[in-house]
Amino acid sequence: MDWLFGMVSTLLWYLRPLVKWFLRKTTRLCELQRICYGEPAGAQRTIAVHESLSNSRNKLVSEILAKLDATKTKSDADTKQFIEQSVTTIMKVKTIKPDLHRQFVSSLSNCLKQMVGYRQLMHHVETLRSVPYDEGNLDHEMQLLELWKLLQPDRDLDKRVTKQWQDIGFQGEDPKTDFRGMGILGLHNLIYFAREYSSAAKHILSHSHHPKFGFYTALQSDDPSARFSFAIVGINLTHMAYKLLMDFSLRSHLYNQNKLPDIAAFHHFYSYLFIEFDKFWLECEPRDIMEFNRIRDIFESNLRSQLADHRTCFKVNIEIDTV
Repeated sequence: MDWLFGMVSTLLWYLRPLVKWFLRKTTRLCELQRICYGEPAGAQRTIAVHESLSNSRNKLVSEILAKLDATKTKSDADTKQFIEQSVTTIMKVKTIKPDLHRQFVSSLSNCLKQMVGYRQLMHHVETLRSVPYDEGNLDHEMQLLELWKLLQPDRDLDKRVTKQWQDIGFQGEDPKTDFRGMGILGLHNLIYFAREYSSAAKHILSHSHHPKFGFYTALQSDDPSARFSFAIVGINLTHMAYKLLMDFSLRSHLYNQNKLPDIAAFHHFYSYLFIEFDKFWLECEPRDIMEFNRIRDIFESNLRSQLADHRTCFKVNIEIDTV
């Protein structure tokens, strides 16, 4: 079957220029114009534009994509210049008259802005992930203390290294070791969730102490390994959000927002993940914490299926239950 798939793909690659030529002759519009005029604004349009540009065999268009993929940080002025130059180049390559297709210019520009914003967000997130938690860094220590105060406003820490950290879901007496995989990004996610969705975060923290599905398993074990840990689950969800961003799966959701992709949008999506995973965990009624990986993988698979639909736009839905 692989050979058949390969043969069909090759055939379509050769036929694509013919199909595009035929559609342009019959509609008097190039593929990009048909997308910008026919697809609704948001992920459906922007992803289709990117795919069209990626399939182009024109050298100038390929150079635009190469510069786009190399985007890390750009000032507003640099971004504006890049988009204006890219649109001008595409208009020339496609022989489109800007005075006759002003809506196309606007639509294409907005798509390119989303693409640039997404890649800048990827760079921002990767930068945060690559910064390890440093107990010698006062800012890091203050942020960690802020997380404690957000989740435990009526309790003071006895000391910096203490078993009290386990009450909010860290594995040991010093939380710094739990941030190794996701760096300072994991802490930033937790703080955002605990600050912006304070009631939901505290409610989920109470679930982590649930006698059956939370802090202890159905086995009623006193073994700390049986704990469903709030902070550790949160760091796992940071990793999930990170993967979805980096493999471009998150484009569907982020492009359907009413603003350009940025770090706040990433934190907001993380908050959505935390709230929905908590609901899913309780619905699954796990026998013990050893089911965590299985339930997490099912949850992620469901997310990916939803994100495959370019109309997807997740909304935070907070439901307070009595579990």
